Amino acid sequence: MALAVTDATFEQEVLKSDLPVLVDFWAEWCGPCRMVAPIVDELSKEYSGKLKVAKVDVDSNTKIASQYGIMSIPSLLFFKNGKVVDQIVGAVPKKAFLDRLNKVLG
Repeated sequence: MALAVTDATFEQEVLKSDLPVLVDFWAEWCGPCRMVAPIVDELSKEYSGKLKVAKVDVDSNTKIASQYGIMSIPSLLFFKNGKVVDQIVGAVPKKAFLDRLNKVLG
């Protein structure tokens, strides 16, 4: 299951993580976000120990969403060593996630 991250915990959980992190910026009312949610949860199980998966609710965590220029959701950012190394905007099939993850985890 993906870890819920907030403005207060983002630095510790994402930027200071020893593992690469996939962060799903989402909102309750967002249909496409609900479409990718099961994929994000699957990735969190399949890549356990290799990747941390986190979710940020943009409605309650506007500081982080604004800091990373999140304009449309779902936006999924891949962090490695505290830096954004890739991103996916919009609902995409699982294969697109896997292709990106394999590059990031390389």
